[in-house]
Amino acid sequence: MKTFAVGVVALMALVFAAFAVKPEQVEVAQPETEPETKQVESEPKAEKSDEERFVYIQMKTSKGDIFIELNNELAPISTANFVRYTEEEYYNGTIFHRVIPNFMIQGGGFDKDMKKKETHEGIENEWKNGLSNKRGTLAMARLGGQANSGTSQFFINVADNGFLDTPRDGSGYAVFGKVVKGMDVVDAIRVVPTTTKGPYGDVPVEPVVIEKVTVLEQAKAEELGLVEADG
Repeated sequence: MKTFAVGVVALMALVFAAFAVKPEQVEVAQPETEPETKQVESEPKAEKSDEERFVYIQMKTSKGDIFIELNNELAPISTANFVRYTEEEYYNGTIFHRVIPNFMIQGGGFDKDMKKKETHEGIENEWKNGLSNKRGTLAMARLGGQANSGTSQFFINVADNGFLDTPRDGSGYAVFGKVVKGMDVVDAIRVVPTTTKGPYGDVPVEPVVIEKVTVLEQAKAEELGLVEADG
């Protein structure tokens, strides 16, 4: 009887062993030895020069000259876009068509007859670049509810408008530069009398014309003291 019992136990052990799940079937298999890896030292990123980080712009207006520093380091898409329109002489003869004295002055899309100009396609909205809509900064204008609809139009903040950094329609408004000389001209523009022309409000009674926009050579920017004005 004892021999029979031992035999039964042995048989049951064999049955359980046949259906047992091996550890490697339920665990993630690991290689017996870690593969040899070669340590590659990454080359340190070369810091951009001021000439690469910033682009300087001269904007001649009927109220005087405004000098702008575009931030090519933090807003490369918006900077390239503005430079493209500038080099195409697109801005020459356009106006500041929307002026709100305690908010901003907006331009770059209409001629003196309030006729809207054709543009390229909209660009990616760089509103998360860390730049804020503070007084004197240059930002992309766009359509409400359409983050990537900015084209040629821009605005210069004449007050600290930090609320524009916070998305209210899915995104904020991308800052891509700042005025480094000529804020007195900006302030002269922001207080001009305005009226309504057709469907457009806050339009200057007398057109404030952007006569010519030019990309300055670095040497010229330095000569004018614009680079030193960088904070």
